[in-house]
Amino acid sequence: MKKLFIFIFLILILNQSSAFAELSIYGENNKFGLTDKECGRIIDPIYNKIIRLGTKAFIVQKRSKFGIINEKGEIIVPVKYRHAERVLGKYAKLGNYGDYGLYDENGYPVIPPKYDSIDLLFGGMFLTYKNYYYGVIDSKGKILLDNIFDDIYMPKSNIMRLSYKGQWYEIEQVTSSTLSLPEDVKNIEANPDYKVTSLVLNTGVVSGYSVLTFTDYLIKLISSISPAHEDTIDQLMLSQGADTVNILIKFTWLPKYPYTYVRNYYKYVRNPNNGPLSGIRKKLIKKIKRVNN
Repeated sequence: MKKLFIFIFLILILNQSSAFAELSIYGENNKFGLTDKECGRIIDPIYNKIIRLGTKAFIVQKRSKFGIINEKGEIIVPVKYRHAERVLGKYAKLGNYGDYGLYDENGYPVIPPKYDSIDLLFGGMFLTYKNYYYGVIDSKGKILLDNIFDDIYMPKSNIMRLSYKGQWYEIEQVTSSTLSLPEDVKNIEANPDYKVTSLVLNTGVVSGYSVLTFTDYLIKLISSISPAHEDTIDQLMLSQGADTVNILIKFTWLPKYPYTYVRNYYKYVRNPNNGPLSGIRKKLIKKIKRVNN
């Protein structure tokens, strides 16, 4: 009986996948639409780009805006976002400035559209950024860490480092090679699967850098300064809704790079809490306050 249920389940899955496979993208006059082998045209070629999302949806671009349609051609996420990126093949990260969200193939906002940025972490978790602070949300949309941290990065797949009010902490999942934060993060210190350490990161008065090793410094440098570059690439290349290789070959994004980069760099320079020199800045602020007092 159990084998029969498994067989029926597989048949249903195959039928669903086959039905979606019947859909195909076609183009006319540099525009794209959807067609079905049995029903013919589902939607006319009105989109600049159509990219498959999961098993039953598509990311579409109309003029310079992105949204999501289902297999019937119905709009399930409004075509109003300037930036789009497919994540893990089944999620779409859509947003303008300050309203990034993560949507599944049903158009459901797994992560609500209210963040300055959303980035994929190890273990299927997502790093969120809002009002200069970082947090973490799981793939089901549950907030694991509120946006109260000055910095968050993962030097290894099973280790996460967090800066909170000037103090660095490290969470290591000792029972797995990939970190997956539990739902009760507040009680994580009592969980035998995790090791929580308070880090003293100052390597010396001479250098003043708040990092343990040169490798950690490079990781922090990449995670703190390069977001301006990463955001620029996302906006000019990945957000175009095509394969990265094709965009690289065309080089149509190059003329826009300097202006977009400067705008993003200014955004991150204004961030008062992040960056590899934040430790030095905090020390100087403390010294200035002591002198003034």
